[in-house]
Amino acid sequence: IHPLVRFGIRGAIWYQGEANQPDGMEYLDKMKALVGGWRGAWGEGDFPFYYVQIAPYEYDNEPSHILPGFWEAQTAAMRAIPNTGMVVTTDIGDPKNIHPRNKQEVGRRLALWALAKTYGRQDVVCSGPTFQSLKTEGSKVRLHFDNSGGGLVSRDGKPLSNFEVVDRDRGGFVPATAIIDGEQLVLSADGVANPVAVRFAWNKLAEPNLANRQGLPAVPFHAGEVPRRDAL
Repeated sequence: IHPLVRFGIRGAIWYQGEANQPDGMEYLDKMKALVGGWRGAWGEGDFPFYYVQIAPYEYDNEPSHILPGFWEAQTAAMRAIPNTGMVVTTDIGDPKNIHPRNKQEVGRRLALWALAKTYGRQDVVCSGPTFQSLKTEGSKVRLHFDNSGGGLVSRDGKPLSNFEVVDRDRGGFVPATAIIDGEQLVLSADGVANPVAVRFAWNKLAEPNLANRQGLPAVPFHAGEVPRRDAL
């Protein structure tokens, strides 16, 4: 980046390549180093840094949880590094193509971050729903979100997909039914009497349909305490 430091800078956009996706949470430190290094080189303070969460892809025989673990690190970077924002692309990828073609929408979503956070446009929503907290209600789980943009929706009008819950006492994660309740979701699953953890879009091929009213997709996440099942 050194040859560019002599030029002025207003902000940066970053489209992460796929080579780092096995990094897991180690990627968070790499992202801190990248952003911190650029900001230090220019000496312009914490200038805006907006980036793109990589899209779903099959990655040959790689376990399905590796990519969601990387998504988690990318989300953590947004929370840990000041003046950053992340575009989610789970709805505009192509699991068979590591270079999805719909870059125009990626650019539009990056522009939304700049308009809202750099240029102060109060009328612009720049992020899809972001998990905030969960509360158990008997055999159900209620999820609260930030950035709901006036309400949660199914972007294709079909039942919400890619939600899973796990019971406190038995079994592993199972598919859950998710019902929209204003700006919250209520999850339940057959056979799960005491849900204690939730995950959403926790698969490398996940293309979930939860969005806000502006059509921006929800950020993948997992929450709660997954019970440890010791083999007897």
